[in-house]
Parts: sequence; C-alpha cells; structure tokens
Amino acid sequence: MNTGSAWFMLIAAGLIDVAWAASMKLSQGYTRLGWTVASLIALAAFVYLLGRALTALPVGSAYAVWTGIGAAGTVLLGAAVFGETLNPWRLGGVALIVAGIALLHRAPV
Repeated sequence: MNTGSAWFMLIAAGLIDVAWAASMKLSQGYTRLGWTVASLIALAAFVYLLGRALTALPVGSAYAVWTGIGAAGTVLLGAAVFGETLNPWRLGGVALIVAGIALLHRAPV
C-alpha cells in the first residue's frame, strides 16, 4: 500500500471514530439496539481501517493523527448535534489538535 492510500484510510478511520462516539451516546449505554449495532459496526470499521493504514505509516504518527481526528471531530460534533458547550477554551484545544495533526502529517517519516 502506498502512503497516500494509507493516509486516506487513516482519515476515514478518524471520521468513523467520530461516528462511533456519536452512536455510543445515542445508544444510551447500549440499551437501544439499533444504535448499539451501529456503534459496533463503526468500531469494527475504524479498527480495520486503522490497522490497514498502519501497514504503511509509522505507528506513533498514525495513532496520534487518528486520535486527534476523533477527539477534535467529536468535540465539534458534540456541540453541533448534542448542544454541548463550545467556548474559546474548547475551540483553542481543537485548534491545537488540528495543528498537531498537520505537523505530524508534514513530518518526514
């Protein structure tokens, strides 16, 4: 696998991680069957994609980028969908995560 495909899979895994977090919340503690199934499917999908991406990318950078996409995306999704607070401190944290992702992506391997 080339690194371009690996980065694509890693970004997709990060975005699916955001969907997984949302589906976990919507499952209400895994008491709602449909959202529970969606959560488990999302979990399997992002683990698969992350594993595939790791065949071509350094584990430290890839894991940090995946985690960053999931964390930043979940904060933004929580504000947009679940009405969670989005204040300057949280936006600053998201900005730092995005900056870190950009630096890791640009770093030579």
